[in-house]
Amino acid sequence: MDSTNPKKDGLPSESEVARYLRNHPGFFLNNEDILSELKLTHQTGKVVNLADRQVEILRERNMDMRNRLSKLLDNATRNDQLFERSKKLILSLIEAKRAEELSNNLCRSLVNDFDDIDYASLILFADPNRVGSSVLRVVSPEQAQQQIGSLLRGNKAICGVLRGEELSFLFGQHADHIGSAALMPIQAGNIDGVIAIASKNPQHFKSSMGTLFLEYIAEVVNRCLPKLMKGPFL
Repeated sequence: MDSTNPKKDGLPSESEVARYLRNHPGFFLNNEDILSELKLTHQTGKVVNLADRQVEILRERNMDMRNRLSKLLDNATRNDQLFERSKKLILSLIEAKRAEELSNNLCRSLVNDFDDIDYASLILFADPNRVGSSVLRVVSPEQAQQQIGSLLRGNKAICGVLRGEELSFLFGQHADHIGSAALMPIQAGNIDGVIAIASKNPQHFKSSMGTLFLEYIAEVVNRCLPKLMKGPFL
């Protein structure tokens, strides 16, 4: 006998009834008259019979499943869009004929094709006099270390709110309009550098967000850019 739910007048306990019904799920198929007489109290206080309550539970579960399916479809759509945009970006990097073209394609695609990316830049750390490009942004390693050295120590992607001087170095005149940013160090051949992206939204880039996409783009740049660069530093 269930000590927490003792029998009364020789009747089975509630736990015994529950156990019986679980072991005999078809019980009410042969006892429909009992099913129609059972009453349950709804959350609103209204008394309903068991059949109505079962229908209501199934309806609620159906709505929950529809909501979950809708979210899965939305995620699938976003993933498809991200794949297509990423493919377009990667192809533009592979097809670039000059380093300046690669840089322009990279920044233009990141800003135009991806949500909440308002600014993007590619900066290489080398001797500007030896690179000889008026379009590709190149700064000395000493200057980069002085301006954003703390962001480069771990040699990994960083997301969040950056300091004003860091934003000025990475994005120039756009620094005052930036709410949050992310950057990924690169090593194109023997030249270090950084890819930086930013959003006007202070909440968009957070330290907790994943950086797989940015790391993937950096890997492509690492492989494509050295082929387009010329000079004794490579």
